[in-house]
Amino acid sequence: MTVLTTERLILRDWTDDPADLARIYDIYSRPEVSRYLGMASGLPMTNPAQAVERLRIWQERHADDGGRYGTWAIEVRETGQVVGTVLLKPLPGRDESRRTDDIEVGWHLHPDAWGHGYATEAARAAVAREFAAGTREIYAVVSPSNEPSMAVARRLGMRHVGQRTDWYGGELLETFVLTAPDA
Repeated sequence: MTVLTTERLILRDWTDDPADLARIYDIYSRPEVSRYLGMASGLPMTNPAQAVERLRIWQERHADDGGRYGTWAIEVRETGQVVGTVLLKPLPGRDESRRTDDIEVGWHLHPDAWGHGYATEAARAAVAREFAAGTREIYAVVSPSNEPSMAVARRLGMRHVGQRTDWYGGELLETFVLTAPDA
């Protein structure tokens, strides 16, 4: 199901289609992607069957969200190629067992898609949609060594507020925030 569209992209649900599962594996088996995802256990993937489990986790995480939040595929309109993932969701607390009221935007792209502006474009669309739903602030939390993702957060107009340990089991993360334009 298509969630959002932009000039170049379609943001849609990941599916259990073999092509989607293969792409999930291709993205999340790469050390250059997974090294920044310390909060996600089981990465990098080492077996294609793990893509099925990852998809199930995403679907269960968002089952009660009514489509407002999600972990969505980023597809290039012109080619149909899935280049990565954009997510919009409540951040998990320090104990990781409950959601906070803090909303996160995030992105994970295949290395072949780096440098094309897809992360910024996809995240900008997700943020605009969430602001329209009434959220006042949206966070991006980034591994301290992930300079490219910090650059995306800055391109989105997010303000760096330092390192925080409020979420994801207390992991130390560079934290960026964007306030709704009319706030």
